[in-house]
Amino acid sequence: MRFRWRQKVLFKHCDPAGIVFYPRYFEMLNDCVEAFFDEALDWQFETLHKEAAVPTASISVDFTAPSRHGDLLEFSLTVAKLGGASMRLEFQAACDGEIRLKGTSALVYVAANGRPQPWPQDIRKRIADKKLET
Repeated sequence: MRFRWRQKVLFKHCDPAGIVFYPRYFEMLNDCVEAFFDEALDWQFETLHKEAAVPTASISVDFTAPSRHGDLLEFSLTVAKLGGASMRLEFQAACDGEIRLKGTSALVYVAANGRPQPWPQDIRKRIADKKLET
């Protein structure tokens, strides 16, 4: 399953040269992850974060072309691997078919005390179902 999410490049995302300032991509990626949890897993971050969290443990991104103010980016996210308490994601962002960035990240499900714990069974099944659809 490839989850898709769109983001128009806004003025706030750009540096004085009018291109996306790279830290803003990380904010957009987090927005895409939050939308994935909400729309694909039916598990809203505001609910999840009352009892636990899913911090990003690692992230690696290649920036392949600049994005400019007004571009419409289409982010795609795929669950590449599901572990006991972790999940590896593959993602990319493109505009009009041109890839602007691609990369991977790892999320870890942690309890309120900040320690990793296994995904709740119902959520694990939802994630696994999305992974198996790829």
